[in-house]
Amino acid sequence: MKKGFLLIMFCIIVIILLEVGSNLNLTDVPVDINTRQNYRTISDTVQKGETVIDIFKKHNLDMGILFEMKEACADVYKLGEVHPGHRYKMALGEMNRIISFDYWIDDDSILNITRNESGFSAEKIPVEYEKRIRHVGGLIKDNLISSIGEGRENLMLALNLSDIFAWDIDFTTDLRKDDKFKIVAEGLYLNGEFKKYGDILSAEFTNNGVTYRAYKFEYDGKAHYYGEDGKSLRKAFLKAPLSFRRISSRFSNGRYHPVLKIYRPHHGLDYAAPAGTPVSAVSDGTINFSGYKGQYGKLVIIRHVNGWKTYYGHLSRINRGIKRGLKVEQGQVIGYVGATGLATGPHLHYEIRIRNKAVNPLAVKLPRGKSIPKTLMAEFRQLREQMDAQLTSITPRAFASTPKNKDNNI
Repeated sequence: MKKGFLLIMFCIIVIILLEVGSNLNLTDVPVDINTRQNYRTISDTVQKGETVIDIFKKHNLDMGILFEMKEACADVYKLGEVHPGHRYKMALGEMNRIISFDYWIDDDSILNITRNESGFSAEKIPVEYEKRIRHVGGLIKDNLISSIGEGRENLMLALNLSDIFAWDIDFTTDLRKDDKFKIVAEGLYLNGEFKKYGDILSAEFTNNGVTYRAYKFEYDGKAHYYGEDGKSLRKAFLKAPLSFRRISSRFSNGRYHPVLKIYRPHHGLDYAAPAGTPVSAVSDGTINFSGYKGQYGKLVIIRHVNGWKTYYGHLSRINRGIKRGLKVEQGQVIGYVGATGLATGPHLHYEIRIRNKAVNPLAVKLPRGKSIPKTLMAEFRQLREQMDAQLTSITPRAFASTPKNKDNNI
């Protein structure tokens, strides 16, 4: 009797479950593609000369689907622009049916194309890095880039460091052997592997016996670099009209070799540099003269505030649009080094005049930038003390980029 009752109850439960199952719309239930029997992934790298069409052919994928994917991501990223060395990953279902496609656009973003009920959708996804603090220290033996170390990540760190101190140090001419640098920077890691540097949090550079320090500090939603006194390192005038960053990018393949020599005539500075080196405005101002002028050759004169003027002579070419009355910004390229006028070889003649009186660009005191508000100075001093403790702990080495660099979780 008991066995018969249990059998009846079992049958009732089975009938109920069958009825519930028949009423379920299984298409509404999300299915993890990883559970599909024929699911597989392809992870590869774009080869030299390879296009997205070549990639589809290589993996026997439907060209019609490629057109749909291009349409889906038209407003996000041009799928036709794939570059050698960049990674991609595809998830494929039955009969090579594309479920998802990921392409690493750059170090910071991934193009993600996913199949949905209506076709495909696309979005840029930021790469999620783990941040750790890295300490880098070194001595200048040849130049800044080679002293920090080989590799793209060290090149970018060197250029960022030069940008921070560009108002106080001319990295093309001022460096001396055994100058010291110390850097506290974000290290960005992916799956536990160091990929690149993030922001420089603080830095110290000793140039020809003079020590400069920089601290990254944020207020009003903007971050800038300040000196120990809380005054902005960004001044009204750059130290030099030739950008270390531009020279490094233009005249090297990841490594900078000094090409500039500096002469000191009475009325200004002559920078000997290869023809075509970009010349930048050292400060915001208005073009006062642009054209050919006697011994100066092709010349640009910029008028700044408080009666200041800067002269850029012997140019091979003046940038298009650089005409009298045009307003230019600090760092904007106005022309290129040449040998026009009275010049024995390619070089830039650079002058500063205050109320039409020539002054020594190396000796003149340049106007300072803004200071941190007094209400935030206590917060800044606290940050400065923390950064100073880390900078003090760094021991400069002949080559800074070594496995002994310190990593700390942020």
